[in-house]
Amino acid sequence: MAGPRYVRYIAFALFCLIIVYFISSSSPRQDVGAPGITDYKNSFKNIQDKFRSTHTPIDTTKAGAADEAGASEKSEEKPVSSNLPNEKDGKSTSEAEKNKPTQGKPPMKKPGSKGDEDLGASSKMNATFVTLARNSDVWEISKSIRTIEDRFNRKFNYDWVFLNDKPFDEQFKKVTTALVSGKTRYGLIPEAHWSFPEWIDTDKAAQVRKEMAEQEVIYGDSISYRHMCRYESGFFFRHPLMLEYEWYWRVEPSVELYCDINYDTFEYMANHNKAYSFVISLFEYEKTIPTIWDSTKTFMNKHPEHLAANNAIDWLSEDGGETYNRCHFWSNFEIGNLNWLRSDAYIDFFNQLDKDGGFFYERWGDAPVHSIAAGLLLDKKQIHFFNDIAYYHVPFTHCPTEEKVRLDNKCHCEPDKNFDWNGYSCTGRFYDTMNWTKPEGYDSQTDD
Repeated sequence: MAGPRYVRYIAFALFCLIIVYFISSSSPRQDVGAPGITDYKNSFKNIQDKFRSTHTPIDTTKAGAADEAGASEKSEEKPVSSNLPNEKDGKSTSEAEKNKPTQGKPPMKKPGSKGDEDLGASSKMNATFVTLARNSDVWEISKSIRTIEDRFNRKFNYDWVFLNDKPFDEQFKKVTTALVSGKTRYGLIPEAHWSFPEWIDTDKAAQVRKEMAEQEVIYGDSISYRHMCRYESGFFFRHPLMLEYEWYWRVEPSVELYCDINYDTFEYMANHNKAYSFVISLFEYEKTIPTIWDSTKTFMNKHPEHLAANNAIDWLSEDGGETYNRCHFWSNFEIGNLNWLRSDAYIDFFNQLDKDGGFFYERWGDAPVHSIAAGLLLDKKQIHFFNDIAYYHVPFTHCPTEEKVRLDNKCHCEPDKNFDWNGYSCTGRFYDTMNWTKPEGYDSQTDD
């Protein structure tokens, strides 16, 4: 009698192992560790070359038509290769080849995501939200996720990539995974991208921080803030997780959307050949960037081939490029094309600034870096102002000036708090640069 009983025990044990396997393999999130410093220093050129061979750069001469493609389910636990950006996990090379883009179109993703039926759509772009956050930001980023899901992403279910220089804890992962309708993916930033480069004089940098603290420059004495600005300027788009995408929407903790967004913003960008976008613009704090334009002019002299013929230099400068007027797009909100950030033009621009050391010898922010790059390297028509995306990040609000836009999109922002026409805003100047007519009623919102 013992024999059959033992067989039953063995069968039961095998059944339990199978159940555990399926549970573990269907995890709704993905954790990705950071490659070592040597891996990044030695392999980025290979990553960039392989990316160029499998991804189509944004068309700088005409609007590109986007392929319609669907989103995949929440992510599973699996490793990500740091040097095979287009080879999806679990696929053979031949299967990855099928996802190569045609001219002007991003790689396709699997159709069939939930929520598409809300808008009659059956497919989506190869895009993700991206957030740089700490574990302690969990409740503030939860607010941001909730507002973006309610106003936009519940209809589209796009992925969300979270990046941190420390491993995310279980609470952060559980809370954010529960809130996001698409896949959640968690990446560790490599030390090589979050540390002082070897050419930086750390004693000189420390003296600068001391002086800025005495002058009460915001974040003037912060090391981590400088690492963050440098990372957002030159590295977030190189993370192995981000290499799988063509479009990104940057989100920070404690932001709010005030209006419904009933169309796919990524698809709009692709169909209208846009590469970078903003909702708020303003002047940078002068003490943080005294020599950034000197480095920019060095770059322009070295690489005139990278400057767009119909660029937005008149938005950046009052005198044809001799000096910088400090206008920048507020980069805590950006929707953009990752191919542009991976281009030779942008990488050469970032490398010039990085070698000059202003991230540490001054306090250069990623906002002026992205803005100057967009203003010089892109045709100005490739920069988009999302007027209909009402947005708040302390202390500024963008609220559409036009009442019809607010009513049509169920907005709940206060028009009197709209920053667009404030004297410290650069949005009016952007309208002038683009030869746009300012909206009716704008003059009632100025602070003159």
